[in-house]
Amino acid sequence: MRRRARPQVKKSDLIDELFKDGVGFEAMPLDTVIEYAEADVRATGELYLARQEIFDREHNQSLKKVIPFMNEMLMFLCEIEMNGVKIDMDALLEVEREFEAEKVELEKRLREIAEMVMGDEPVNFNSGVHMTKVIYSREIIDKDIHRQTFNIFTDDEGKPLRPPYMTTNQFVDAVRATTKVVFRTKAHKCRDCNGVGSIQKYKQITRQKNGKKYRVQGDPYKNRTKCKPCKGLGAIYVSTGEVAGLKLSPSSPYDASINGFKTDKETIQSLIRQAERKKKDIAVEFLTKLSRLSAVSVYLDSFVAGIKRGTRSTGFLHANFNQCIASTGRLSSGGGMSLNLQNQPKRGFPVRKCFVSRFENGLLLESDYSGLEFRTACELSRDGQGIADIIEGKDIHRQTASICLQKAPEEVSKAERQGHKWASFQPLFGGTGAGQPEHIKAYFDRFYELYDGIYTWHQSLMTGALKNGTVETPSGRQYFWPNVIRTRNNRVTKATQILNYPVQGFSADLVQLACIRTFRLFKEKDLLSKLILTVHDSIVVDTHPDEEEIVKEILTEAMTKVGEEAEKRFNYSI
Repeated sequence: MRRRARPQVKKSDLIDELFKDGVGFEAMPLDTVIEYAEADVRATGELYLARQEIFDREHNQSLKKVIPFMNEMLMFLCEIEMNGVKIDMDALLEVEREFEAEKVELEKRLREIAEMVMGDEPVNFNSGVHMTKVIYSREIIDKDIHRQTFNIFTDDEGKPLRPPYMTTNQFVDAVRATTKVVFRTKAHKCRDCNGVGSIQKYKQITRQKNGKKYRVQGDPYKNRTKCKPCKGLGAIYVSTGEVAGLKLSPSSPYDASINGFKTDKETIQSLIRQAERKKKDIAVEFLTKLSRLSAVSVYLDSFVAGIKRGTRSTGFLHANFNQCIASTGRLSSGGGMSLNLQNQPKRGFPVRKCFVSRFENGLLLESDYSGLEFRTACELSRDGQGIADIIEGKDIHRQTASICLQKAPEEVSKAERQGHKWASFQPLFGGTGAGQPEHIKAYFDRFYELYDGIYTWHQSLMTGALKNGTVETPSGRQYFWPNVIRTRNNRVTKATQILNYPVQGFSADLVQLACIRTFRLFKEKDLLSKLILTVHDSIVVDTHPDEEEIVKEILTEAMTKVGEEAEKRFNYSI
């Protein structure tokens, strides 16, 4: 048996002081560099031996299939990080100006609507408390009681606990018990501070005359004191007795939040549908603009600013990619000051036009897998109906929208199809439609009827996790859940992860096999074109104008024949 090595601490103290003084390796004494390098190599070797001992254990044998192709994938990642992406800074600045102008207009109109429905009291669009008032026309009476009622706590891992089960009537009663209706207000100038919001106080001086003490006003204090009656606002807001806000309703305990009720992106979309059903046009406009404002703010703060910050003087953005961050085995991007290139919006995102080719008359060519996770779920579960639908070319997302919207597939618009993709994915990961309207919940039931092979596979995954504490993919990845227990609804704790990780993980491995094959073919052909990016289910190439056809051939060859690679590496036949 191999004796386990005891890793040594790197002798960084040899060079720390030199680094602090701005001295690089090239200017350090040679004996210092050699001693540090030898310690670094020794520590790396000892770490390698320690890890090999872990991999040699019987229950970790499957991981030996993962290591070689992850090491090869590292070569692909080095390639795309070094190549970088060319950025057109003029185009980026133009988009920034457009977004800034749109943001100003959105905020102006949202303030107008807020004043219309709330009265004179100011509204902070970034406050959950304020948005609960505006959207739901309610506010929490007692935060602790509200949290207890709706179980708004987190587990040891920081994940939200499951809300309590409630019938519709029980939920309505709970909302009424923990929150109260808010009313429109009218502002009156505060008499105490005369509308200023603060009061000037003066020092009091004690004097004595004829044996009697008396106080006189001295110099003013340097800082003014916040006015207590108006809380520094300069106005007293008096209720008009008219119910304020958009008067929309939370749907279930899943909508409850620490500040009242949720106003996240998914909930806003559900509320828009509720407002449309109730024909509340002003609510639809407010929520639509609020959703857009959130997106524009993210575009400006995360993407535009991130691209500007990360682009070097050469005009290239060199992002970081990580193999060992995401639990599923998916790649991630970012870290530190690096932009997350794995999370760029797909549609309605003009920032994309700043990503350009480095070649004159070149183009950015992207090849992606269509419906990869649905295909992977059908593959791993060997669901007959799903495989038949894929072979026939059925549009799964259109089918989803058709069932959810209760209309014929041919009547579903492109926007409706896109807007219901989430519902296609959730059942793949055990989603039940909890918290959704009845017709959406009915879709989830229908999904499991259509794809009963996926349903049966889900049951076997949960049973396997209960029995063994692990789930393994054909590529050898293992996911570990040691403390899974059966729940009252015949599911298991961590069910979403147990059902999600194998699909997402094996999908990621197939894409990474495609990346490895593409990298290999690029090197064989010695192309001028550059591999620059992979985003979950796609590969992006900065393509030289003379190589467009050969790049298309390579991508097609690499991506459509991953089955051959999987059989050779994993002994798994797709």
